[in-house]
Amino acid sequence: MDPRADLTSHFLQLASGNWVTQMIHVAAELELADHLAAANPEGLTAEELAARCGADADALFRLLRGLASLGLFAETEPRCFVLTPLAELLRSDHPASQRQFVRMLGGEHYDAWADLLHSVRTGESAFRHHFGEPVFPWYGHNPERGAIFDGAMTDFSRVETQGLLAAYDFSSLTHLVDVGGGRGQLLQAVLSHHGHLRGTLFDQPSVVEPVAVPPALEGRFQVASGDFFHSVPAGADAYLLKHILHDWGDDACLTILGHIRAGLAPGGRVLILEQVIPPGNDPAPAKMLDLNMLVMTEGGRERIPGEYAKLLERAGLRLQAITATPSPISVVEAVLG
Repeated sequence: MDPRADLTSHFLQLASGNWVTQMIHVAAELELADHLAAANPEGLTAEELAARCGADADALFRLLRGLASLGLFAETEPRCFVLTPLAELLRSDHPASQRQFVRMLGGEHYDAWADLLHSVRTGESAFRHHFGEPVFPWYGHNPERGAIFDGAMTDFSRVETQGLLAAYDFSSLTHLVDVGGGRGQLLQAVLSHHGHLRGTLFDQPSVVEPVAVPPALEGRFQVASGDFFHSVPAGADAYLLKHILHDWGDDACLTILGHIRAGLAPGGRVLILEQVIPPGNDPAPAKMLDLNMLVMTEGGRERIPGEYAKLLERAGLRLQAITATPSPISVVEAVLG
């Protein structure tokens, strides 16, 4: 084969990645995996699926054929499709489901990324440029999309939670505050694996209001509400920030870290869970996520180890260790400086 043709093929595959995003997004919106999971093991024809999800049969067949070429679904008989292991991740009820995540990627994230050129030219948020306001207020004004975002964060967090539990030793800690911890899935998982720990879930009132204390964690799990730009619960020996600092520029991060430093018990530590950018040219999810933060947030970014060291020093803290996990996130551990 002409190496130039092979190079061009690879280049075009990269350049048309937005096609794949929308193909998977549409499959998630139409609940194709859910319909196939509910069918008999022989699968469903494109016509049967179209009737169940409200689509044009021929157009749906063409979508399924394209997805099958990527390993999502498989055509076992002419126009008849079944699930594949990859397509299982589009099921709503799968323990590793990513359905809400791809619904988010193909929605407002996709629209904002269309203005990446604006972000690169100006350094400003493409999301604000496209939608007229920052992303988190926008979700507040668009609760249906906000619910998908919350579900996407749960999807995205599953593998990271297991990675954290496998890689980090919580045995020396007694009280862990999950700052900006959402609905508490991560904190509950940590407490379930470490019976000696107490935990406090801290987030905005509207976020934590629906959270109930699981009976198995009675007496060890509590909920507190507030704004981490104003204060955090004081007195704990560990504060956890998972995908919080990457949403903000350095000045905002210093405000958050300053409140944590003020509340940190003597000998305590701060556990920052983020994707740390490695050196070199090798592929790394953190490098792509960093661009997503450029597009979606007001100054958010992923950081290299040296940037974390400088940021923590400015906050009166000291970088003690960076622990990799089996997932893309690392534990950036800090103590009082």
